[in-house]
Amino acid sequence: MKAIGFAGYSGSGKTQLVEGVVAALRLRGLRVSVAKHAHHAFDIDHAGKDSWRHRQAGAFEVVVASEKRLALMREFEQPARLTVHHLLAELWSGVDWALVEGFKGSDLHKIEVWRPDAGHPARYPDDDFVVAIATDAPDRLPQATLRPVLDLNDPDAVAQWLVDNGDRFDYVAEKYL
Repeated sequence: MKAIGFAGYSGSGKTQLVEGVVAALRLRGLRVSVAKHAHHAFDIDHAGKDSWRHRQAGAFEVVVASEKRLALMREFEQPARLTVHHLLAELWSGVDWALVEGFKGSDLHKIEVWRPDAGHPARYPDDDFVVAIATDAPDRLPQATLRPVLDLNDPDAVAQWLVDNGDRFDYVAEKYL
């Protein structure tokens, strides 16, 4: 499996870029998984559903499956500080690419998604794990860089850059866990 992060502040366009890159990689015949960092008490379950009721009763894990999908919900008794590597370890190993949205402070190679109009500083000058910058304003980068500068509005080009440089992103979970 190959893994790459997409990191940037809220409103920078990470989700839209990741969505486009997933579609572009799929068009190339590749299997893609996504791991996303969420904030605080997010929920994918709904009150009244059987799985929600089992969680409310105290189940540590609830797995819901059909012939089309599987979902695992795990409740932590104490707040857990999961790393990007914990999430990647949860993914099925039969994928070609794992795209990680968020975890901007992680030690995973990542593409920084940066828009100057969002008003946030760029991270690449101080983050050695940023291997490329995706932006809609390359002429406004705050600091010159030798890293590739990719067009934030061209997810197909970003996907092609990933495929062309795929050897850089081989992921071996045992190295991190």
